[in-house]
Amino acid sequence: MTETVFDTGLWITAGAIMALLVLSAFFSGSETALTAASRGKLRAQADRGSKGAEKALKVTDDNEKLIGALLLGNNVVNILAASLATALMTRLFGESGVAVATLVMTALVLIFAEVLPKTYAITNAESAASRVAPLIGLIIPIFSPIVSLVRALVRGILYLFGVRTDPNSKFLALREEIAGAIALGHFEGAVEKEDRDRLLGALDLNDRTVEEIMRHRREIEMIDAEKSPGEILTQVLASPHTRLPVYRGDDENILGVVHAKDLLREVDKLLRAGAGRIAKLTELDILKVTMKPYFVPETTPLDEQMRQFLKRRTHFALVVDEYGALRGLITLEDILEEIVGEIRDEFDIVEQDQSLAQTEAGDYVVDGAMTIRDLNRVTDWGLPDDEANTVAGLVIHEAQLIPNEGQVFSFHGFRFEVATRKENRITVLKIRPL
Repeated sequence: MTETVFDTGLWITAGAIMALLVLSAFFSGSETALTAASRGKLRAQADRGSKGAEKALKVTDDNEKLIGALLLGNNVVNILAASLATALMTRLFGESGVAVATLVMTALVLIFAEVLPKTYAITNAESAASRVAPLIGLIIPIFSPIVSLVRALVRGILYLFGVRTDPNSKFLALREEIAGAIALGHFEGAVEKEDRDRLLGALDLNDRTVEEIMRHRREIEMIDAEKSPGEILTQVLASPHTRLPVYRGDDENILGVVHAKDLLREVDKLLRAGAGRIAKLTELDILKVTMKPYFVPETTPLDEQMRQFLKRRTHFALVVDEYGALRGLITLEDILEEIVGEIRDEFDIVEQDQSLAQTEAGDYVVDGAMTIRDLNRVTDWGLPDDEANTVAGLVIHEAQLIPNEGQVFSFHGFRFEVATRKENRITVLKIRPL
């Protein structure tokens, strides 16, 4: 036994096992730190001059190669440590050394090479990632040939089972990651509902089109160029809108868009030229002050349309379909409302806040023209808006017909009752969660 205690080879083997456990802890902690660290926080630190954060961003660009290198290093040192421990314990305890080595190494690896470093790494993810990134950046190129071979082999096996992998894809799209973080923050109470709606509304602009939020042509107020100047002035002054399309004969024949302020300037000009005589207004030609109409396709994404509004320095566009037929109109305000919610000024007609009201029986009385997105925002429901934009459109789509008053349907976990129908339009619905 005394010879064993002073055996140099024994102490060298024990020292090698401890060094391998330290390396195992390093690989385990690095894996957790680099995968758990927020790239947004790392980017902020890198912008403030942190070289470690900048290196961490670089090594996490290819997650598959990073994870492959870390797992390879971790498995190599763990297997080597277990082998050395088995040889050492067998020498000390004979045949029972295998069992002893298994118990001892399981405890050491679990506590010191897995739980401890990973707990630290997940608690201080960004700082730990910044510290280990320079070393990991040196290790990845060394292991890269083996990792590439293993990756090719894995993809080949997955291909045989019908699984296709995209080498350039991330584990989770950045936009989805942000949306998930916002939704989780709201669920946990850290983000208010209004803030969640604004943030998600801004993220959704790229996925939504002009058609979904435009004002339908049925609701557009237009000016007939054939009307007398007096009638035109009366209509413009009575309208809550400052911009109105001008047509002649057929409302598909849009000649331009008049701004109330431009019309006022023209009226002032005529009155001054005529020494204040009202009769001079008969010479008013509305087409002289109309702006060239701006037409956009109904399939234009909202974020692209907002960029076009800002680029063209205009707030108003007419929406057409693929055949060039007028479908509706959209304004910059409509797009902003998708982010911040309803915007009202002193000239807006306050139609209903009754577009949504709750009865004593628990039913929600909903305007059929209300968009599904607005209804979901107010009630925090999850009605789908893939096939229809309005609540009435959803009922018609699901029912596959235009229902009559009093008809009741149940779908998506809600009860829908048609309260009012005018011609072929469902104007009022009663909705109740089932």
